[in-house]
Amino acid sequence: MELVTDRTLAAARKVIAVHINYPSRAAQRGRTPAQPSYFLKPSSSLALSGSTVERPAGCELLGYEGEIALIIGKPARRVSLEDAWSHVEWVTASNDLGVYDLRYADKGSNLRSKGGDGFTPVGPGLIAADSVDPEKLAIRTWHNGELVQDDTTGDLLFPFVRLVADLSQLLTLEEGDIILTGTPAGASVANPGDVVEVEVSAGSFSTGRLATTVTEGTTPFADFGALPQTDDLQLEEAYGSREAAGLAAQAPAAPAAVLTAELKAKLESVCTATLSSQLRKRGLNNVSIDGLTSTRPEKRIVGLARTLRYVPNREDLFKTHGGGFNAQKQAIDSVNEGEILVMEARGEKGTGTIGDILALRAQVRGAAAIITDGGVRDFSAVAAMDMPTYYSNPHPAVLGRRHIPWDTDITIACGGATVQPGDIIVADSDGILVIPPALAEELAEDSIAQEREETFIAEMVQQGHSVDGLYPLGAAWRTRYEEWAAARESGQSDE
Repeated sequence: MELVTDRTLAAARKVIAVHINYPSRAAQRGRTPAQPSYFLKPSSSLALSGSTVERPAGCELLGYEGEIALIIGKPARRVSLEDAWSHVEWVTASNDLGVYDLRYADKGSNLRSKGGDGFTPVGPGLIAADSVDPEKLAIRTWHNGELVQDDTTGDLLFPFVRLVADLSQLLTLEEGDIILTGTPAGASVANPGDVVEVEVSAGSFSTGRLATTVTEGTTPFADFGALPQTDDLQLEEAYGSREAAGLAAQAPAAPAAVLTAELKAKLESVCTATLSSQLRKRGLNNVSIDGLTSTRPEKRIVGLARTLRYVPNREDLFKTHGGGFNAQKQAIDSVNEGEILVMEARGEKGTGTIGDILALRAQVRGAAAIITDGGVRDFSAVAAMDMPTYYSNPHPAVLGRRHIPWDTDITIACGGATVQPGDIIVADSDGILVIPPALAEELAEDSIAQEREETFIAEMVQQGHSVDGLYPLGAAWRTRYEEWAAARESGQSDE
């Protein structure tokens, strides 16, 4: 096995690091980038396995991040996705170290926080890139002998070939340059005396363990530059969670003011048929999502819309948007309690747009429902869930047969209706309505009033009265209705 040497480090003119690339890390940070973003680390930060790294004096948050490093073997400039991997010569392990105490001073560059001497150890062994599949690599990190990171490259947000091709569009990747490809969840803080080890493997190939020992710095920072400081956010992000950082749990965010618990209860108390007639009175005739069937037609649901758009499959675009933590998985993994994920599938019935695993993930996250004007895979399992799914038809084919998951939280079309993120969705056995949030309160009040009138009318019809002048209420019946309503309200008040 070839080893990383001083010569390897000297050949690196650039060290480029990716901010977020593993779904587990994105979920931990609460943000999923649509495109990769990068920062530079100086080549002077490189170090060999077995080296020590100094936690600067006055700092307390030296973060470690086990990563897979790619070493460029031949220059890459405007290369394609298909050709990108041929420009990578070696794969090895790396540790993207940094002090969160100086993060505030960097404004996103990470120069002070991650550019220190020894802050990028790599090695010890090199795996030939042409002997492995870049989507079948594994990375593990140990902190004082305890396994803390364990992930694979099978579902990266941005596969390695995309990183190489993307970077090469603007700058030339030169022989010896190193790309750090992101860290999975589990990164945390190391203290003086701690040992952090990172290993990359693929089948029988392994880099061996990259070992770095932390020491305590003794020379304080000069007072003419940025000095170490921390806050709760840096503590949380350095340790990976508020709990791990020893911080009190934050109160959950308040629900969106537009759909208060009171308004939601009002909308749940009336039928979509009533709401539809009230919408029509306001000139809104194209606010129903049509042609779908519910797995739980007995349920009435109310929630805020989140949106996902599919575009027709095109093989070259599917390679860049269909794999990894794509828009479909991002939408599922970010839907919140009580929200409804609405999918634009163009009415395409020839493939599935949701299956059992992702539907289960949405249910676990508390989604009120999934609505798609396309097909559903694994139908029996999806139909057995407590969470309703509204769909066009069952179909066994996978998403990629007809669709590319393209983008989320934008204005879409579903079942003939326009849906925007934040619209209020109300659905029952009669159908699905899209309600503009600004109208929701008055719409709910008027619908409740309408159903109260219809209860009176039904009672009168039950007693044998003709509908002439009764339905809708004429002037004579209106007086009787008001008396009935007053008596009913008085009776309820006396209880």
